[in-house]
Amino acid sequence: MCGRYAVSRRPEDLAGIFEIEKWEPEETLEPDYNVAPTKEVYAVLDRALKDAEDPRPVRQLRKLKWGLVPSWSKTPEGGARMINARAETVHEKPSYRRAFSSRRCILPADGYYEWVTGKQERDLEVEGKKKRPRKQPYFVTPADGSVFAMAGLYEFWRDGTLPDDHPRAWWVTCSVITTEAETSPLAVAPADGPHALAEIHPRMPLMLTPDRWDAWLDPARTDPGDLRALLAPPPPGLMRAYPVATAVSNVRNNGPELLKELAAPEEGTLF
Repeated sequence: MCGRYAVSRRPEDLAGIFEIEKWEPEETLEPDYNVAPTKEVYAVLDRALKDAEDPRPVRQLRKLKWGLVPSWSKTPEGGARMINARAETVHEKPSYRRAFSSRRCILPADGYYEWVTGKQERDLEVEGKKKRPRKQPYFVTPADGSVFAMAGLYEFWRDGTLPDDHPRAWWVTCSVITTEAETSPLAVAPADGPHALAEIHPRMPLMLTPDRWDAWLDPARTDPGDLRALLAPPPPGLMRAYPVATAVSNVRNNGPELLKELAAPEEGTLF
């Protein structure tokens, strides 16, 4: 799954990477090293500009809220639970299928965090001596330092209790698409830790390689079979994973120190 990730790149950098044609300076976000559900995040999308004479889609960098609210929802309350959409069923689930057809985006990141239950805690569970598990967080990121481009969906929701000109009358929300985690070896694995993403968690965000960006963002592509082909996992061996401090487990902590690689898992959280 994807429940927390990091974005340190500035909009100017993302604009160059994704060939952005339009972004609003007032939508600039500060680097966020502990992105959590319901936060505002960057999204890359292709969409015609509002009130523009030219109907062609324009590559935009937008600020969206993480946690998708379907357009038909009566309230936005369920958005915090809809942060992930499964690649295997996204085309058929009522909450996602309309967005999958025509409102796809890329959510840029440095990488994502995932937690592994420590060996000692797992052993205690096997012995029937349950205790509150202590989990070791890992940061998963492209081994070559490139952007981690997560496949996503976005949706519009209208708050009927507010007038049209109210700044919060319209919500634009998003969700990360996930797929089965790779079982092949990591490009760079910790000496004392997992050697494949599947050993960390059975799911992972679906990373889109640059050769799929244009096709994924193209709103003219609506054929489900064509779109589902784009959800194939990326080539294996592109990622690295390393342990980071458990401070990231608290969403109030936020800073570049959260990405610092530990020499070994923290005491009590050995893999």
